[in-house]
Amino acid sequence: MIQASSLRSGMCILHEGEVSRVMTVTHRTPGNLRAFVQVRMRNLKTGNSFEHRFSSTEAVERAILDTVPMEYLYSDGDSHHFMNTVNYEQITLSDEVLGGSLEYMLPNTTLKVDFYDGTPVGIELPQTVVLAVVETEPGLRGATASSSYKPAKMETGLIVQVPP
Repeated sequence: MIQASSLRSGMCILHEGEVSRVMTVTHRTPGNLRAFVQVRMRNLKTGNSFEHRFSSTEAVERAILDTVPMEYLYSDGDSHHFMNTVNYEQITLSDEVLGGSLEYMLPNTTLKVDFYDGTPVGIELPQTVVLAVVETEPGLRGATASSSYKPAKMETGLIVQVPP
């Protein structure tokens, strides 16, 4: 158990029986009221983000996650297959566990999968990902003075804005 004032971004806590990752923490002391901690969290099972207000002295239970290095193998439908790089066991994760991170993964990408009580609850992508551009529109001619961007489709289907 830790105090709410000790919460930091990236920590995982148990909130209402569910594992949640802390995204932002703001400590506030309004006028003549008691101090509180405003926390924005993401539920790791459902992917929903929400805010909660804790008292500064309130005790919060920290969730202990097991982080396992895994390699993304392939997808078939809404099932995505990963292999443990230590003991070569394979697991299947659903779209709700991965969220939108599938667009940043190529086969054979090594990443970390977070487990809570033996159940996968989320993944941690590498800091940088190298993807190839497969499709882009031609830039507007003569539009060099303004900061115009054009959409580019990556090999995973991700669409990003790139300079012309």
